[in-house]
Amino acid sequence: MTSAGDSGTVVSLQVSGLAYAYPDGTQALFGVDLTIRRGERVALLGPNGAGKTTLVMHLNGILTAGHGTVEVAGLPVRSDTLREIRRRVGLVFQDPDDQLFMPTVREDVAFGPANLGVRGEELDRRVRDALDRVGMLEVADRPPHHLSFGQRRRVAVATVLAMEPEILVLDEPSSNLDPASRRELAEILRNLDVTVLMVTHDLPYALELCERSLILSRGVIAADGATRSLLADDELLAAHRLELPYGFAPSALPR
Repeated sequence: MTSAGDSGTVVSLQVSGLAYAYPDGTQALFGVDLTIRRGERVALLGPNGAGKTTLVMHLNGILTAGHGTVEVAGLPVRSDTLREIRRRVGLVFQDPDDQLFMPTVREDVAFGPANLGVRGEELDRRVRDALDRVGMLEVADRPPHHLSFGQRRRVAVATVLAMEPEILVLDEPSSNLDPASRRELAEILRNLDVTVLMVTHDLPYALELCERSLILSRGVIAADGATRSLLADDELLAAHRLELPYGFAPSALPR
């Protein structure tokens, strides 16, 4: 699949006219349109209550559109495609303990692909490759709860990479990390050959990792552009209740 006017570029995620209201009548999304090309790293920014979680839950069919469409690498998100969609869209939760529940790291990383019927040497290869990509191969036989929080988050990323997804969706990936763990995770994410959508309130982390950002506010995409430009627009940030840390300037990071 290619996006209009972008001939030859594969689109990982296409959301068109997505609207959604919860059963109590609360309208969370009012017509979201966005396109993410394969290999992009994009930050999804916005205040609490903007609709970010609702949008993410549509990407792998946890919620289904009240109106509009979602496609992952050209495959529409529908009830009959959910098995493949959930392989293609890898969600990394904010709390890694929501994803790690097996006796060992190796078993946690193997769980998803094994559920899809992957066995034997291919399963072993996927586990090794995924753990190697996040620098955690040496802890494969340790219990996850013996690891530090930062290590557990990296293993949670590996559990998703083992599924060989089209797009990796991370919910607040830098939260609760010490500075060293934060830097290590950034280096890992920067080197992954996979499309990344990063949902975050951490604006400096978005600037460090994502050339492009989307601002979701009041259920619509309010801005879409270069992260550095968006974060340098004080009026835009104020209008959507986004704040940079005290003393931080977007120009502080090298281009």
